[in-house]
Amino acid sequence: MVNELREKYNSNFTEDKYNQFIDDLNSKLKYPADFRVSETPLFLSKQAVDELQSACDSIMEQLQTTEYKKYSTRAIPEGLNVPNEDDHPIFLQIDFALTYDEHGNILPKLIELQGFPSLYAFQFYLSNTIQKHFSETSNLTNYFSGYDNESYKQLFKSILLGKSEVENVILLEIEPENQKTRIDFAATEEITGVKAVCISKVVKKGAKLFYEENSKLIPIERIYNRVIYDELLRKNFPAGFNFTDELDVCWVGHPNWFFKISKFSLPFLKGKNIPKCYFLSDLKEYPADLNNYVLKPLFSFAGLGVEIDLTPERLDSISERENYILQEKIEYAPLIKTPDDYSKVEIRMMYLWDDKPILVNNLIRMSKGKMMGVDFNKNKTWVGSSCAFFEP
Repeated sequence: MVNELREKYNSNFTEDKYNQFIDDLNSKLKYPADFRVSETPLFLSKQAVDELQSACDSIMEQLQTTEYKKYSTRAIPEGLNVPNEDDHPIFLQIDFALTYDEHGNILPKLIELQGFPSLYAFQFYLSNTIQKHFSETSNLTNYFSGYDNESYKQLFKSILLGKSEVENVILLEIEPENQKTRIDFAATEEITGVKAVCISKVVKKGAKLFYEENSKLIPIERIYNRVIYDELLRKNFPAGFNFTDELDVCWVGHPNWFFKISKFSLPFLKGKNIPKCYFLSDLKEYPADLNNYVLKPLFSFAGLGVEIDLTPERLDSISERENYILQEKIEYAPLIKTPDDYSKVEIRMMYLWDDKPILVNNLIRMSKGKMMGVDFNKNKTWVGSSCAFFEP
């Protein structure tokens, strides 16, 4: 995408340099990265950055309409509505596949979006470690909206802590030490002081929540919520409280936004960056070009349950049709030149929402397989997680 930078990076790349980078990244925090980090970042041109920001602006404008707020009220499954919802999500991510338009220019196409936290802390360490080891990135940035390392860290910390003391704020997760994203939990603690607490270790007394430290119960005032509902329900994990309880606590961000900004949003959104998308329950007949669609369950996470080779018989067999969407397939661009092939790219545009939504950072995933997941990229190199850099 920035050909001169790509050629320079590739010609300077060595396996030894990559291994030193990975060793450094995995030694910075309490946990290593339990997912593959790619050999390369993405270099975005100004035109590509402008296209991405324009696509984000259009989507954010639609999500803030009165019409969407009414539409999203039916996103929350029965029995899972959490009290004291705030006016907007605190964390919001928009995932795009990078494709080419008919003129060969980058055209972002919406894949998914979520009103739920992503790797906000890990991306800080990842981008800094990339810039330390790969000089081609040294004069570039991964931040949007004029942010840099210090202002980004400060914004993230202030959103998590609010006016509370750090000991009264927790990162809530299911067995955090066993999660694949545990390096992000360690990074969050380094940046903000907020520690990860397992949901089973939370104690409820009346409407108040506590966690135990050094044989002392510490009041919880704010919860940085990293619990994925889908996992909580699938595992039937024992918890010290119910999300739907009336609690004297501030959610950061509120669990309802996991549903309200999600794959549920996709059929509502329109624009040149939005592929066709339908609730399965709304279709009286299937598209004639069914081979050009994918099936996605609404409330799964990390690509679980996505089906790509569809037949009418398979769709007919689905009973809870309101919980599935049919989305137009997207032809990813062969974007990043690598030693043996081209990698395809998804980019996650990461927002923090205090008094207004602010686009702050990004995350990319690279693939050479049929899909982005690990199972489709076994024994492949120059795939996995990274971030995009561009001129400030």
